[in-house]
Amino acid sequence: MFDLATAAVEGALAAGATYADARVVFSKEEGIEVLNGNTESVDRTEAAGVGVRALIGSSWGFFATPDLTDAAARRAGEVAAEIARASAAVPGPPVEFADVEVATAEYTTPHVEDPFAVPLSEKVDMLIGVTNTMGAVDGIALARADLRFFDTLKWFVSSQGHRIHQHIVESGGGYDATAVGESETQRRSYPQSFGQYHTGGYETIRAWDFPGNAQRIAEEAAALLTADPCPDGEKQLILEGSQLALQIHESVGHAIELDRILGWEAAFAGTSHLELEKLGTHRYGSDLMNITADATLPGALGSFGFDDEGTPAQRVDIVTEGTWVGVLSGRDSAAIAGLPPGGMVRGDGYSRLPMVRMTNVGLLPGDSSLDEIIAETEDGILMSTNRSWSIDDKRLNFQFGCEIGWEIKNGKKGRMLRNPTYTGITPQFWGTMDRLAGPSEWVHWGTPNCGKGQPMQVGHTGHSASPARFAAVRVGVSG
Repeated sequence: MFDLATAAVEGALAAGATYADARVVFSKEEGIEVLNGNTESVDRTEAAGVGVRALIGSSWGFFATPDLTDAAARRAGEVAAEIARASAAVPGPPVEFADVEVATAEYTTPHVEDPFAVPLSEKVDMLIGVTNTMGAVDGIALARADLRFFDTLKWFVSSQGHRIHQHIVESGGGYDATAVGESETQRRSYPQSFGQYHTGGYETIRAWDFPGNAQRIAEEAAALLTADPCPDGEKQLILEGSQLALQIHESVGHAIELDRILGWEAAFAGTSHLELEKLGTHRYGSDLMNITADATLPGALGSFGFDDEGTPAQRVDIVTEGTWVGVLSGRDSAAIAGLPPGGMVRGDGYSRLPMVRMTNVGLLPGDSSLDEIIAETEDGILMSTNRSWSIDDKRLNFQFGCEIGWEIKNGKKGRMLRNPTYTGITPQFWGTMDRLAGPSEWVHWGTPNCGKGQPMQVGHTGHSASPARFAAVRVGVSG
């Protein structure tokens, strides 16, 4: 496979490219879905191909082919160079690269159980059992469960001399129960509304104990039918970890992508409220806010050995004690900003142009606990599990809805609340964070469906978080 990637790079260079790189990618995916005790689908797909980037002047060209022959790979490189040359007819500033060490390397996701080797019957039976447990609870009309697994092999070659082979294994899934009443429909999900995903094997599924939580999830969905609505007003807000993870994804992760900040990514909910000249001085949140982008975290969904430019996985400080100090970058954008490259460029399969994507953008833990936070809250609401979200293209104004909430009065967790929502403006919201749970409740939440780019690319990202409290947030927003 290195020979195929080398042929693509050589084709691009022979056609006039000043730089080229190529990825040969073999990807395998399995998806299983069960509804109300019945197997709805078992899908297995495989794809293979080579994608090549070529640089001429100020412009990139990209071309991909599923034809894994030397001739087709070389031709792909030539076409990528032709596209770059055509784009360079409208010149921009010359493209420069931030330096990285040229690597010859191998990387494999640490995993114990190959998810594709686990018998299909075992996986299906587990999902059927989960949906049967949920469906047996009064009021549950729909009980759904799914699993998905990814196995990706990559061979990367650059004209600078990189030769990197990676094997990435990802596993995840989840389930939800929908309760239907006379005038109300409610849903509860586990482990979170998108399912929970990790880099790793089937052992990551076992760790979440799907069967052991099904009864509770269904009972909560049914109880929400008659729960009181979330009150309206300004309250202390406590977010459990998975909801805080999505808050990080939307109001921090996308905003710190350097291609958005530079104006390169604007068409698909792009741009950012951040301005590069304010890096190092802009106040993003309270002193408790410490955000890192860390692609080295074992088991987190945004972990790997090298990105799709050959930059090694690393930890980059993003927000330190509330001050914005770092970005998500590639080699070209980092050079413009005068920063070292962060290793955050990835493509969706072989047939998409790599772009800046989140790795594991997470909030470092504090020194409290959820129980302590509740005990120290006089008048607040605890919200859990995302149901809906809306945020503007600058990643400033947002509104989130959660599946379930609980009233907190005088340090006690009280009545269940349905349809809880909250709204805010990014820096002001993060500036009110005043309590943060510690390492024992810190979870690497996975987001398997991050969309970016046109044509759309789906990225797999991680967001580590523990529960946190925000001092004054408007809740109960409707419409």
